[in-house]
Amino acid sequence: MHTYAIGDIHGHLDKLKAVHDLIADDMARNGNAPVVHVGDFEDRGPDSRGVIDFLIAGQARGEDWITLRGNHDRMFAGFLQSPDSTDAGLRSDLSYLHYKIGGGETLASYGVKSAADRPLRKVHPEAVAAVPPEHRAFLAGLQNWWQRDQAIFVHAGIRPGIAMEAQTETDLVWIRKDFLEDPRDHGALIVHGHTAIDQPRHYGNRLNIDSSVAYGGPLSAVVVEGRDAYRLIKGGRMPIRPETA
Repeated sequence: MHTYAIGDIHGHLDKLKAVHDLIADDMARNGNAPVVHVGDFEDRGPDSRGVIDFLIAGQARGEDWITLRGNHDRMFAGFLQSPDSTDAGLRSDLSYLHYKIGGGETLASYGVKSAADRPLRKVHPEAVAAVPPEHRAFLAGLQNWWQRDQAIFVHAGIRPGIAMEAQTETDLVWIRKDFLEDPRDHGALIVHGHTAIDQPRHYGNRLNIDSSVAYGGPLSAVVVEGRDAYRLIKGGRMPIRPETA
């Protein structure tokens, strides 16, 4: 049994299509399997709207694609609900349109220009009008986690020692230190993104697949079989050997 997973996308439609091509090639050799997208579909990159259009279209034609909620997906949805929205995981000195978050780039992909440089009360109604209802429904329908075989797929990680059903959404989309520094076995391999690194890395109890596409790095796709993992590259698979965190 194998499962594919794609790391944080952040508005990079061209790179998303390229890794889906790698997955299609691997499926042709090894059989069809679900493809899990671990969240953060928008912000910072050039075509967040295109990414969400691509994912909606794939699911509509029956592709076995799972889409998980990331912290950026939650912030985007919250902003569309209210200009005063604050996210429990976000620093109090930041907002969705702060340049470090990248919401301005997302709104630009919907035709809302210079969002980060104009009064919030003027930008918000433009954003609400520009984002199609089906995109808002897509954001609302994202899953917080998904399990198959010996792997649990989630955006940021889990609160160690807590049953999955009792995890908070804020931990699942925002957690870092308390998860990343915990060496214990979690009962399954936790496949996650959120924390940008140079390439997918396997730490025995978890697999981080956020290879920094938001900061100029590549977008990574992996295949998971049991607790083994492989990075997809042109022409095949590259084993990701477990290492010490």
